[in-house]
Amino acid sequence: MDIRFSGSRSGTAPLTWGQRAIWDTIQKTAPDDHYFNFGRVLAVPRRARPLTVAGAAEVLRTLVERHESLRTRLGEAPYGKAVHASGTVADGSGLHPGGTAPYGGGAREGGGAEPWQVLATGGSIPVTVSEGDPERLRDALAETAFDYGNEWPLRIGLVVDRDEVTHIVLVFCHLAADGLGAEVTVTDLRLLLLRGSVPGPPPPSPLELARWQGSEQGLKVAAVAAAHWESEYRRIPPTMFDRRADAPADPPIWRAHLVSRAMDLAVQRIAALRGASTSTVLLTAASVLAGRVNGHDMSAMLPIVGNRFRGDTVNAVTTLSQEGLFVLDLREGGFTELLRAAKPAALRAYQSAYHDPDDRDRLTERASRERGVRIHPYCCFNDMRFTDRVDASPDEPSVRRALNETTLTWPLSQERLNCRFCLHVTGEPGGLGVSLTADTGYLSRPAMERYLLDLESLLVEAAFREVLEPVG
Repeated sequence: MDIRFSGSRSGTAPLTWGQRAIWDTIQKTAPDDHYFNFGRVLAVPRRARPLTVAGAAEVLRTLVERHESLRTRLGEAPYGKAVHASGTVADGSGLHPGGTAPYGGGAREGGGAEPWQVLATGGSIPVTVSEGDPERLRDALAETAFDYGNEWPLRIGLVVDRDEVTHIVLVFCHLAADGLGAEVTVTDLRLLLLRGSVPGPPPPSPLELARWQGSEQGLKVAAVAAAHWESEYRRIPPTMFDRRADAPADPPIWRAHLVSRAMDLAVQRIAALRGASTSTVLLTAASVLAGRVNGHDMSAMLPIVGNRFRGDTVNAVTTLSQEGLFVLDLREGGFTELLRAAKPAALRAYQSAYHDPDDRDRLTERASRERGVRIHPYCCFNDMRFTDRVDASPDEPSVRRALNETTLTWPLSQERLNCRFCLHVTGEPGGLGVSLTADTGYLSRPAMERYLLDLESLLVEAAFREVLEPVG
């Protein structure tokens, strides 16, 4: 079945900073760019039942009409045409003459002009209706790359039990939303199911965001961020992982996933006693160990930052997340001293994340020429949790007993990734989840496993050997 929608406007604009950042990443990862697809499953609230397929379709139509990013695809820039303040092009056309977008069938590698975002007024989105496990349907919908120029950036599934819809499955193209944007979408979907409407006007759209980023105010924000990147690129190691491994695995990209209740308890204790967020504690520890791998005395890591600091973008359904630059001098001392230095360094990293990717490309080329070597950390950190909990009460015996519950699995392997080292943090039923996705050409599978277990050990030791009393 299909869901037909009809929005209030169409338009064309350059990609936003976040869209350009993820598009560059998608291109470098193709043909394995399905890696960036992600999904959400919403169990239909009891008060919204029974929900028919037709009723679900009506709610989803309203959702897509509310959020313009869900009906925005890639297309060519209009040649010689001005984009009005409304976001529409002078002659109403957002595509190259002929009306076809050259971005179908997966991402292209290199070459060609950068695409623009093309918002459509109306269309229809296919819906998969099935019985069974909603998580399995989510995974099936996410397992292939989006057709960026021709496919809508949202895949929809309905799980039914006889004639009743029990779960709604949404799979997002990362050009349309990041994790926080997806959460806003699901919240709105739930409100539509329960109340039939979402209070207030829609949040700013990608078209409006692109206009602000090109304004004088947006350019000033970009300039501040660029200055941080440029100054730090002159002093950090050229890359964090520069030594080739003897024998890369086949395929070369692997993911190790560790779930540790002991690490969760230790991180909460450190954060509570030292007046830091658990994310900063984890970023600090991850940077320390990343520096140790190849003997660097300075660590450079790229934390993924949500960039929702402005009031009008807090609830935006788009992709705002970008990499910031976190730099930590590992000669500062023990873990407690490093954590103290990490707090202001993390704030600078968060500020630098809201940047123009073109600025970053230019300053990277300039710094690389000056230093005579390509500069890129290739070392990412992504805390995907939405809440932060701190607790100083866990005692050492209970934390050390929890070490026996730690598990490590290998859930993913593929041919390509745009990075050499990507650390993801998630909340899991069994504790803290830390996934390391790495290029085994630079970090072998045994070294990946050792890194994660060392991370757990470092934090457990720091919780009881260095962090002895509260701050203040």
